[in-house]
Order: sequence, then structure tokens, then C-alpha cells
Amino acid sequence: MILASSLMFIQCTSDPIPGTAGIDGIDGTNGLDGSDGLDGVGVQECVTCHSDSHRDAIYDAYAISNHAVGPDGSWAKGTSAGCAQCHNNEGFIDFQETGAVNPAGYAVSNPITCTGCHNTHRSFDFANDGNDYALRTLEPVTLIIDGTYTIDSKNASDLLGTSNTCVNCHQPRTAAPTPDVDGNAKIGSHFGPHHGPQSTMLEGLGGAVILGGSTSYPGAGTFSHKTEASCVACHMGAPATAEDGGHTWNTTENACLNCHTSEPESSDIKNASGVTLDELRVTLLALLQAKGTVDVDGNVIEGGTWPLKVVQATWNYAYLNEDRSNGIHNPEYALALVQNAIEAVQ
Repeated sequence: MILASSLMFIQCTSDPIPGTAGIDGIDGTNGLDGSDGLDGVGVQECVTCHSDSHRDAIYDAYAISNHAVGPDGSWAKGTSAGCAQCHNNEGFIDFQETGAVNPAGYAVSNPITCTGCHNTHRSFDFANDGNDYALRTLEPVTLIIDGTYTIDSKNASDLLGTSNTCVNCHQPRTAAPTPDVDGNAKIGSHFGPHHGPQSTMLEGLGGAVILGGSTSYPGAGTFSHKTEASCVACHMGAPATAEDGGHTWNTTENACLNCHTSEPESSDIKNASGVTLDELRVTLLALLQAKGTVDVDGNVIEGGTWPLKVVQATWNYAYLNEDRSNGIHNPEYALALVQNAIEAVQ
């Protein structure tokens, strides 16, 4: 019985001899055609930006930008809750999404990257609504130094206000000095507008208004670089070299030539007597060094109390240095700041 059973198991588990192949089944029904892209945007339009060939050039440009490199180790400061709003990619995102950063700070500080500035599209109807480049924010920006003043970059060069993304961080964190009860002011730590006053220089405010000077200050928001140009139009134009335009954020001559016959130079900015802004800044530096508020290397000496006009003049000196455009952002305003500062301390 055992032997017979074993023969039965062998027979059951042996491979059968294959039979003739069966008849093929009937083809299934055709699937439904897919719908067109959202709001008329097709795959090809998406691929225009969302492709390696497009992104690789952006990555290369970003790699040489200050946003990636972080001048003077500025990205290391982003672990602090007081700095993370602009000096940390995660802090910038948190602030834009919630209006605040992590009060405990951050364990790691990362440079502003793609995910900091870009998030999701508000509309895919680019033909009617414009391409917002999925920027995290397009909203006008209320200034840190003046909660009653809002900067909006919208104009013909920036229809959606994409430059408002820049304004969030490229604005002063400290207001110009005001007098104490004795008419003096102090030069404290971190004196100056704090490294990023480009948006307010463009707007024509944020400097110290020194009364009694010979040069009038132009109205805020009136200069053509504010009314007809923008951060994005000038700093992210079509590259003229491998080191400008696009995501390098270095100004490109191609952008300038849209409005000018040649690329503007600081040497073109002159007062009524023909003295250039560069020469005026040298004069102001020498006067402030003689007063003792600026050292031999051109750095503001922190600490000490001075007559208000001396501190105001020192503020305007620091303001132009921090703006870094050599007056190009707003020549008339820059001239007024320096000219009146010189007269105040002579």
C-alpha cells in the first residue's frame, strides 16, 4: 500500500504533456481619449520648463549666485529665529506660509533654494493669467521699518508682481536714526539698514532725511526704475554672458538695453556742478573718518553718541554701501542722500 501510494504521488506531481495552444482571446475595447491639459495647458507647454534641458541652465546659474554661495557666511546665521526669515530656506518658507518662523530656531541653516521661492501654480491658464512661475508669494510687501508703507512691484515690466518675492528680504530691518531728548543719536551694534535695502533704495525711502540740505529728495516711488523696471526685469533678464542674468541675479546688459542705449554706469550720476556720485561718496567718507564714525578701512565704528546730523550722514554712507548698486537703483535719491550728508558734516 505504501509503495502504491508513492507511485500515485509521483504521478500527480509530474509535469503533464502540454496540449495544443488555445484560441486567442478577443481584443479588449479601446480606452477613452485623455482630456486636454488643465485650462488648455498641454504637456508640451509644461515640458518647456519642467525638463532637464531647461533646469540644468538654472542650476548652473544659481550655483554662482549669492543666494547659493552666501556672502560673508550669511547662510550660517539662519539657525537663529531672528535671522531665519531670510537667511534660511526653511525659515523663509515657514514665514511665508504662517507669518512666523520657528521661535526655537533651526538646527540647520540652508541657503534659499528652488523650494524656497517656488511652490505651486495659482493658475495654469498662462495665456490669460500669465505664468506665475509657481512663486511662493506675489503679494505686495509691508515694510519692516514702516508698517504703514507697502511696496508693490507690479508695472509693465512685471505684470504679476513677481519681484515682490525679492522685496520680502531685500528691505531694511532697521529704520534711520532719530534724535534723543538732547538732539543726539547713537551708533549702536548692527548700525545701518542691514545689508538688503535694495527695494527701498529703488522706492526712494529708508535713508536719513537731513533737513536744511541744498538737494531735494525725490518723491517715493517716482523714479523710472521703480515705475518702468523691476527686480526681475533687470536682474533676471536674458543672459549676455555665463555670469549674468537668469538665476545668477547679476544684472545683464541685455536688460539695460531695453530702455537705455548703453549699460548705465555710476560715473554717469552727477550733481548740478558735474561732480560724480563716486567722487561725492569719497568726500563723505573722508569727512566721516575725520569725525570718527568710520575707520580707515571704511567700516562704521559702532558705539558712541553723536550729534544727530553726524549719525544721519553716517547712516546714508552705510545705506549706499549696503545697497551695492552704486546709485544705479535710484540716482536722484542717492545724490540727495550723499550731497546733504556732506553739507551736514562739513
